[in-house]
Amino acid sequence: MIGLSTYAFFWQISDRAPEPLGLEALLSRTRALGAEVFQICDYPPLQTYSDARLDDLRRCAEDQGIVLELGTKGIRPEHLANHLRMADRLGAKTIRSMVTAPDHRPTLAEAEALLRTALPAYEASGVTLALETYEQLSSTELVALVESVGSRSLGICLDPANCVANLEHPVAVIDRCAPYVANLHVKDFAFTRRGGWVGFTLEGVELGKGLLPYDYMIGKVDPAARGINQIVEHWLTWQDDYEQTARTENAWNAHNLERMRAVL
Repeated sequence: MIGLSTYAFFWQISDRAPEPLGLEALLSRTRALGAEVFQICDYPPLQTYSDARLDDLRRCAEDQGIVLELGTKGIRPEHLANHLRMADRLGAKTIRSMVTAPDHRPTLAEAEALLRTALPAYEASGVTLALETYEQLSSTELVALVESVGSRSLGICLDPANCVANLEHPVAVIDRCAPYVANLHVKDFAFTRRGGWVGFTLEGVELGKGLLPYDYMIGKVDPAARGINQIVEHWLTWQDDYEQTARTENAWNAHNLERMRAVL
């Protein structure tokens, strides 16, 4: 299935928005665009939701035929346990996370021990933890970690764009991670000359207009056959004003979903 993330509405839920959109509004936008999945990713207000409000959110998603996923950062067992509790409440079967968090950067050995502590509960609940490819940890190290832990509830959230900052080629990242992928972040990107002259800026573009080898990635991972959801994200830089930024964000969402459907 294909869907959207809170990162697909980054500016429309930010403090730059005159009236930031709430999750219920995002679910409605997702349904209107014909997407089937919504990933609530790195969304701090969710931590404050009561069980009753989580139940209401689940019903809102179910009423619109949308599957929910969660996304967070970090692998401390207590943190992952809290997100598993929310996932159970929301009916989410996939939680994206990262090995590193803003206040925690474990070694690979430490990460393995933490995951071994946290994952039995995930296995019992039938929930998959998908660790995202990022520049803080090479894809080689991430694959080694997933292999070492060896849990059926542990996989990789593949986002090749994130690894460019670590000088990893997208095709190499895709080839290395493909057997372990449990979730896909679809985010195209390109380099542009900074100020038209010195240096480059790495920023987002509409799918198919940048350097992400999307067709190759889909062919290699085969998400439809493996039941792997594809989630749209953006690196959209701020435009001239909020109205233009929001229009661009919405246009990219529609374009990217259409492009993904064409490949499927």
